[in-house]
Amino acid sequence: MLKKIVAVLLSSFTAVSFAAVPLGSQSVLVVEDATGKVLLEKNANDQVPIASLTKLMTAMVVLDAKLDMNEKIEIDRTDVDTLKHSASRVPVGAKLSRGDVLQLALMSSDNRAAASLARTYPGGAPAFRMAVRNKIRTLGLTQTVIEEPTGLSPHNMSTATDLVKMASAASAYPEIRRITTDKKDIINIKGRKVEYHNTNRLVGAKGWDVGLSKTGYTEEAGRCLIMRFKSGGKNNTLVLLNAGANSVRQMDAVKIRRLIAGPDEKAEKPKVMKASAKTKKKAVKQTKRVRRAM
Repeated sequence: MLKKIVAVLLSSFTAVSFAAVPLGSQSVLVVEDATGKVLLEKNANDQVPIASLTKLMTAMVVLDAKLDMNEKIEIDRTDVDTLKHSASRVPVGAKLSRGDVLQLALMSSDNRAAASLARTYPGGAPAFRMAVRNKIRTLGLTQTVIEEPTGLSPHNMSTATDLVKMASAASAYPEIRRITTDKKDIINIKGRKVEYHNTNRLVGAKGWDVGLSKTGYTEEAGRCLIMRFKSGGKNNTLVLLNAGANSVRQMDAVKIRRLIAGPDEKAEKPKVMKASAKTKKKAVKQTKRVRRAM
């Protein structure tokens, strides 16, 4: 009897926590992978810009084409971002294997790398866009529009609901799982070894068991995150859209993982609750330096 009372109390505590948790991200969806059960939801059907979360779709389309990952790709001037003027550590003229280019596009979210993957797709950019549209239709992403491979365009839009589906599809690719969960990698750029890091600081962090990850940022999209992770003994998918800062995005993820685990890893799973929309707005100092879209 005592065990049952404790279990009820733990379950109630967790449910209350979910109801009260303040999340800074404007759209949130957390789903238990094995059952599809929604654990947490906030504005999950709002269609918004998705920034570099787009690159998961870019990677799937490129891998579906079964292209030679050892083939050398030269970064071209047309791959340079002229829309947001985002920074890149991959110089024009660099020749890398398609596998390394994919690594840079996914792990460190490099925009030139993603653009070059579309440019060198069989049939070029028009064929790439057609393949993306077909993939969107195949996956049943009814609220998703992707016009280009990087996510720099604010017209690349989706919902948290659709993005959970996209994350599930992306996780079926071993290459995407491996690359997006690499903490860092060293790549030869014009004869020089350059170290690149994952844009998601939670990858490899203590207490985190991440199975898939992708960050995103543009001014229109805010800070975004797709992540599959293990907590509470279960695998879960998390989507955070339009957080005001990196720290907000990261703290939301930390709060969600802790709440799923509960005060005891053996505690019962919480019921579906609505996330609290009440959050404290923090002033973010803007600098004149252009931040790289991620």
